[in-house]
Amino acid sequence: MEKPISLPRILLVDQSRIARATIVKHLRDRFDFREEADGEAAWQVLVLDHSIQLVICSLSLALPDGNDLLVRVRSSRLARLRQMPMLMISGDDEQAIARAREQGASDFISRRTGAAEMLARVESLLNLGLAQNRLNDSLEQTIQNAETGLFTRKYIEAQALSAVSHALRHDGEVSIMVIGFDHLGAVLEAHGIDLAKQLQQRFAALLAGKIRKEDSLGHLADSQLVVLSPGTSCAACESFGNRLREAIHAANIVVHGQRLNLSVSIGVSNIPVDAVVSGGALIELAGDRLTAAQQAGGNRVVSCPLSSSRAALVPRIDQAIALIRVGRENEVVPHLATLGRQVLPLLKLLEREWTLGLPLVEIEKCLLDPARDSEDAGQD
Repeated sequence: MEKPISLPRILLVDQSRIARATIVKHLRDRFDFREEADGEAAWQVLVLDHSIQLVICSLSLALPDGNDLLVRVRSSRLARLRQMPMLMISGDDEQAIARAREQGASDFISRRTGAAEMLARVESLLNLGLAQNRLNDSLEQTIQNAETGLFTRKYIEAQALSAVSHALRHDGEVSIMVIGFDHLGAVLEAHGIDLAKQLQQRFAALLAGKIRKEDSLGHLADSQLVVLSPGTSCAACESFGNRLREAIHAANIVVHGQRLNLSVSIGVSNIPVDAVVSGGALIELAGDRLTAAQQAGGNRVVSCPLSSSRAALVPRIDQAIALIRVGRENEVVPHLATLGRQVLPLLKLLEREWTLGLPLVEIEKCLLDPARDSEDAGQD
């Protein structure tokens, strides 16, 4: 026995039972109907019944009237309702028709409209609605992951291409963070895929609330997330990654009475620090660093090579600043004190911004070698 073909479903809203019966008679061979007599009941049906593809609604309903229902549909938070075709049954009130058109009515018929014309208008709106839904589905599949709502890898790669191109033209920065749970296989084996997916979705929601509006969060692979951060330094991403890593490691997540020992690792890449010239290469480099972090035991951030040298210099900066302060306070070495008064603000700025490089190293050598400072003074 063949399965019956389901007909497109229409919600018919009119307080006149005779008017509803007439429309059903015109269209019953081609469509399935749900009938309601007032706007409030119709709204409840629309929210709950996802099978409805079109609404035929009278403008002359009792309160809430047809215009009220139209406004509610067009201002709904549900995209399915905002895009719902609305065929309005109008009378002779031109002002009411104009207002409904401004509020988003798709088309108009009257109670005197014949069967052939009514059928043509309904089929046209349904075809238009189906085409719009296909377009939206296609865009969502290209841009967003259906389960999480995060950007797809394809979209992130396109954004990275644009961001890197802009940064190279304008001497800007772009950073990438690739983030993944450590030992995810053990979690899957112990607790199943459903729990693993739930943990990943909760983590993604947490991360989405912590990044900036100008950043993009998406999927790199099934178990890896990627953050594209234009205008952000490698050191800033490394610092953010470490705070995130520490928060996950300290989280108290209990399953069946046992605490899960969760951790994440993060790979960071940056233009211009890393010698790459494409968004795809920048993403791959961050992914390779994530792999290196996990192979080294996990619960760590592997960042740009310059970041580690910067971190190593921080204690030495502290020493330089302390030495300058001694010179300024005690006037032990006059030239050092003079140099200190000039350089200390710069050193503090460099320390705060983590913008360390060769000029600072040379300054540091002078500051840590008073004899050299005295020799230079003697040559003057």
